[in-house]
Amino acid sequence: MKVTVLGSGFAGRTLAGGLADLGHDITIGTRDVEATLDRTDPDRTGNPAYAVWARDFPDIGLAPFADAASDADLFVNATAGAGSIAALAEAGKANLAGKVLLDVSNPLEFSQGFPPNLFVNDTDSLGEQIQRAFPDTRVVKALNTMVGDVMTTPKSVAEGDHSVFISGDDAAAKRVVTELLTSFGWIDIIDLGGIQTARATEMMVKIRLLVMTSLGTPIFNFKIAR
Repeated sequence: MKVTVLGSGFAGRTLAGGLADLGHDITIGTRDVEATLDRTDPDRTGNPAYAVWARDFPDIGLAPFADAASDADLFVNATAGAGSIAALAEAGKANLAGKVLLDVSNPLEFSQGFPPNLFVNDTDSLGEQIQRAFPDTRVVKALNTMVGDVMTTPKSVAEGDHSVFISGDDAAAKRVVTELLTSFGWIDIIDLGGIQTARATEMMVKIRLLVMTSLGTPIFNFKIAR
């Protein structure tokens, strides 16, 4: 399957690498290819620059948003939440029309430093905003309640069927995302309902950041015991 991952940051790279390992044809979309490749310093959490990471994934393409989106079968939105709608607009409504968009972004707002606030919550969600802005795109929210390699290798955290949530209005699109999650090794996949339920999972970032601070590591996940 041809998959376009929008966003060249850590989440986008992690998902692109995981999908490539499963045999998918991956292109990463970025706003400025030259600027992305010219960065040499690690990011603020110590992850290597894109060009360093890309040496291990020579078959993953890098292209401007619109070019990367031109012939994809499935999209992943891994852009920073504040820029997600603009990035998707650059990718093009026509390119996104009818396609499944796995949205892993969160509405993080860093004007007050770390930990960030949410620029939308409770009465709306970034997932819903994306769905309204691109009504012909089949948006499914998932993998936004965890970080890094947990997304693509959940058992790297711990053995067991810890939980991942999905939200979306299109049942067939959710089946596509469920199959993708299963291929990553997810077992306990919980369908919360329509895209409005993304409000709850996006707000989980607040407790996730507190747990991360308390544990001293971002590598953990939630389990719904029942």
